[in-house]
Amino acid sequence: MRDALMRNREILETALAQSALECGCAPEDFFAPENRAFLSRYEPRARRYLETPAFCELVSYGGSAVASAAPEFLEEARAYISGVPADRCFEPPRIHLLEETLGKYGRSVCFLGEYFLPDMEALRPLSCPLPVRILGPEELAGWYAPEWGMALTLDCPEADVLAAGAFDGDALAGLAACSADCAGMWQIGVDVAPPYRRQGIAAALVSRLAEEILSRGKVPFYCCAWSNLASARTAYRAGFRPAWVQLTAKSAEFARRLARG
Repeated sequence: MRDALMRNREILETALAQSALECGCAPEDFFAPENRAFLSRYEPRARRYLETPAFCELVSYGGSAVASAAPEFLEEARAYISGVPADRCFEPPRIHLLEETLGKYGRSVCFLGEYFLPDMEALRPLSCPLPVRILGPEELAGWYAPEWGMALTLDCPEADVLAAGAFDGDALAGLAACSADCAGMWQIGVDVAPPYRRQGIAAALVSRLAEEILSRGKVPFYCCAWSNLASARTAYRAGFRPAWVQLTAKSAEFARRLARG
């Protein structure tokens, strides 16, 4: 148990250091006695899908809330997070106040995600009803299609570095894949074909892939929207636990395009 707790601390420290890079703060700022705001700057080591400098990004690891914002929005972001518990910064009705303020700048709340890290006391191999194979990038080339869009990075295939696939004969039944989103952390996504769902395949693939990632000296992480209960349950079953929440503002037009599907 002691080794697992030490490993958990190392995993959390890796994630905190990465978030600090992206927010322009220090890791300890996520546990400060008060919420804090920082000027967002370009950061080439940020996760590949995060735009830096950001117009407005909010992050909390369960301590304080940290805002990272553009110069013209920094004081607005600071005012929004000041004097309230960190969790309220991510919840309605208060989030509507942020949306109103962002609207003055042609921006909108676009992403609100919950991020998970592996718990080394809970992560363990899970049985899968189908044979599982570990796949490299060259073996994934034939699977880049919308039905595997939650597992694979359809708009950036070169980011995908490793996968675990469940096969029914030659048919791919489920796929967990990871993208190298930054130097030390690889993000896991998973898809299971409709006929094979609710059989424990997703959690089995995620746990297997997480162990493969850890064996390569990288930290696996998992993200889903708070409303995606099926995805959150998969994370839990696979041995992942909530670590941080993150809110991202984008242009209002970009958010509308996503909303239209």
